[in-house]
Amino acid sequence: MEKVRGVALVLAITLVISCGRRDREAGHLADVRLAVGGQNQLIYLPTTLARELGFYHDEGLNVEIEDLQGGAKALQALIGGSADVVSGFYDHTIQMAAEGRELVAFVTMLRFPGLVLVTSPQQAATITKIEDLKGRILGVTAAGSSSQMLLTSLLQQHGVAGDAVSITAIGTSATAIAAVERGKVDAGMMADPAFTLMLRRNPGVRVLADLRQGEGVAAAFGSTTYPAAVLYARGEWIRAHRETAGRLARAIRRTLEWMKGHTPREIADRAPAAFRGDDPDLYVEALKNSMPMYSPDGMMDASGAEAVHTLLAQSMEKVRRATIDLSKTYTNEFVTAR
Repeated sequence: MEKVRGVALVLAITLVISCGRRDREAGHLADVRLAVGGQNQLIYLPTTLARELGFYHDEGLNVEIEDLQGGAKALQALIGGSADVVSGFYDHTIQMAAEGRELVAFVTMLRFPGLVLVTSPQQAATITKIEDLKGRILGVTAAGSSSQMLLTSLLQQHGVAGDAVSITAIGTSATAIAAVERGKVDAGMMADPAFTLMLRRNPGVRVLADLRQGEGVAAAFGSTTYPAAVLYARGEWIRAHRETAGRLARAIRRTLEWMKGHTPREIADRAPAAFRGDDPDLYVEALKNSMPMYSPDGMMDASGAEAVHTLLAQSMEKVRRATIDLSKTYTNEFVTAR
C-alpha cells in the first residue's frame, strides 16, 4: 500500500510540475522579450499591430516590445541575451549562419524590403541614377543594418564599389527625414511613413530604387520576391519554447490576414496614435503605397530565401565563402499549424 501511495505521490508531483511548465510555456501570458529595429516604421507594423488588435493576448502571450535604432541593434540584443525574439530582416539569419550561429525565421511579415533609395532635394538634379552615387555620402538606418546591405548590393550591381562611397547612419523617422531633407547625405535609404512625409514636403527629390512593390524589387534584384521583415530567434530558444514560437507565429499570421481584409484607413486607425503623428492622412497614404509589401500568409518562399542568399553572397565575402543550408535558416511549420 505504501508503495502504491509513493508511486501516486510521485505521479502527482510530476503532474503538477508538468502542468506548471505547460502553463508557463503554452498557457496564459507566456513572457516574450521582442526587439524591433525601428518600431514606428511600416516595415515592422505587424509586430505592433498584433498587440493593438489583442492577438498576442489571445494567444496567451505577454509580449514586451523593445524599440531599438535599426535591425543591427535588435540583432545585438538577441545575441547579447536581452531579447528572446527579433522583429528584423531575414538576411540576418543567413549572415549569422555564415558565422556558425543558428538563427531561425519562423514567420514572414514582408515579401518585399519596403525601403526606398532617394536623393536629397539638393542633389536631385545631379544624381539621376545609382551610378551617380560614386563618391557621395549615403545614409542607412544603422551601421551593419539590412538597409546598408541592400544599399551595398544596389551599388555593386551598378558598378559602384562599396569603398567608393561614404556610409553614415541616419536612423529612422525624424532623424532620417532631417538628414535627407537638409542635404546631410546625398541620398538615403528610407522606410515609410518617413519617406512619404519627406516626399510630400520635397516633391522634387529623385527615387533611385523603390523596394516597396514587386516591380521595384524585380528591377533592382531580378526577383519576384525578396522576404524581408520576419520574426527570428535562436534555434535553441525555438526548440525550448515551441509553444511560444507557435503562438507568436499565429498572432502575426492573424494580423497579416486582418490587414489583408481591411483598408489602409482602417489599419491606420488601429495603429498607435504616436505612429500616425499629426497628419493621419499622410500615414494612410504611406500605408496605401506600402500594402503590396506585406505577406498575405506569413509563409517564407524558398525562392525568395534563395534570392536573399544570392544577393548577400554578392556583397559579403563571409556569406560567399560559407556553406549554408538555407532550409535551416527558416521554418514554416508554425505558420501552417492551426
